[in-house]
Amino acid sequence: MNTKKVLSIFFGAILACAAFLPVAQASEFNQQTKLTFDQPVEVPGQVLPAGSYWFVLVDDVSSRDMVQVFSADWKTLYATLITVNSERQYPAEGTLLKFANRESAGAQALLTWFFPGETIGHEFLYSNQEEKELAQDRQQTVVARPASEAEIRSGL
Repeated sequence: MNTKKVLSIFFGAILACAAFLPVAQASEFNQQTKLTFDQPVEVPGQVLPAGSYWFVLVDDVSSRDMVQVFSADWKTLYATLITVNSERQYPAEGTLLKFANRESAGAQALLTWFFPGETIGHEFLYSNQEEKELAQDRQQTVVARPASEAEIRSGL
């Protein structure tokens, strides 16, 4: 009887302490975002066909400048991309994407990605020649529409 009481008090204290621990939300730390494109989208080094993709920061606390692009089912890693910080004055109200209209390539080039509520986003790095071409292309900023709680949809 005495052992049961001590164990009950012990586990009760542990549960009480656990209630005050911060809850980690992986989707905010790694900025996991599902994007659905209705046409091909270029990222540095390749063109993604129309479809759904997961964009997620590489799980590295010391480096927040690598983005991985996975298939909708997480089975295929399409790209690991190096980015640099891109800043906004005000936090993005939704997932914010900036594209360059590349008529010659037949695909929109993804230039930047901002996670909702963030003022620091991710600018994708293209080759010097591509950077010059993209700077001359018409650019468009899109706020992606939520399709569900776990999915963000961008219709260009």
